Amino acid sequence: MVTTEILNQPYSLKPEQIDFYHQNRYIKLKNVLDAETLNHFNLAISKKVNELNKEYQPLEERSTYGKAFLQLFNLWEQDKAIKELIFSKRLAKIASDLMQIEGVRLYHDQALFKEAGGGITPWHADQHYWPLSTDKTITAWIPLQATPLEMGPLEFSAGSHEILEGRELSIGDDSEVQIEKRLKVTDYKHVIEPFDAGEISYHSGWVFHRAGANTTNQMRKVMTIIYMDKHMTLKEPTNSGQINDWKTWCPGAKIGEVINSPLNPVLY
Repeated sequence: MVTTEILNQPYSLKPEQIDFYHQNRYIKLKNVLDAETLNHFNLAISKKVNELNKEYQPLEERSTYGKAFLQLFNLWEQDKAIKELIFSKRLAKIASDLMQIEGVRLYHDQALFKEAGGGITPWHADQHYWPLSTDKTITAWIPLQATPLEMGPLEFSAGSHEILEGRELSIGDDSEVQIEKRLKVTDYKHVIEPFDAGEISYHSGWVFHRAGANTTNQMRKVMTIIYMDKHMTLKEPTNSGQINDWKTWCPGAKIGEVINSPLNPVLY
């Protein structure tokens, strides 16, 4: 029987790691999950993605966004085993500690499986889509296997949360071109590194990031968990994506009030 006790054991962050996150708005952390736990969730999440995936269109016929990954949401509602990962106190406490807040709620989870031969994930900032009132948001990016550069690991523009230009762009060809052009004339460091098995990154909602193509013959399997401050309130949406997210991930939440829907439990 696989033991997943590590999911509720604390992961100690050093003060310099918290400082690094606040300066750069991303951090990569090694040995967050052990090999047995990672393999357990690789199998469980892969099985559920295979069951739910409805994308049958050939890669070459899809848009840039469609080529980037297979995307499935809130798997915690679909599978008890996956819920154990999403509700992990270990992962949620890291999110809370990095943001230096009292605790976090779930915004939603997301499986991002980049197929063999899958294309780039264009430059973007996640919070463009979120009707959230503050920047106290963070995403745990959890590769379900070691992820070399050839597989398309996450890339970061360190500290680029300070850039306002480009925040209005939805993910796609336009965001890739315009944001890359903007980043080239700044001093923000472009960080592209492989991920070891069990290594996880955390990044804020407004930091710009992308991923390369998967040039291997294997699926790049990633699970993500998006956290927000447990006191987060809903703001007036400013684009269609935020309206959709309000209805989908924060059902019943009211503008100006704490987002306390059944889909947004406090995880830590």
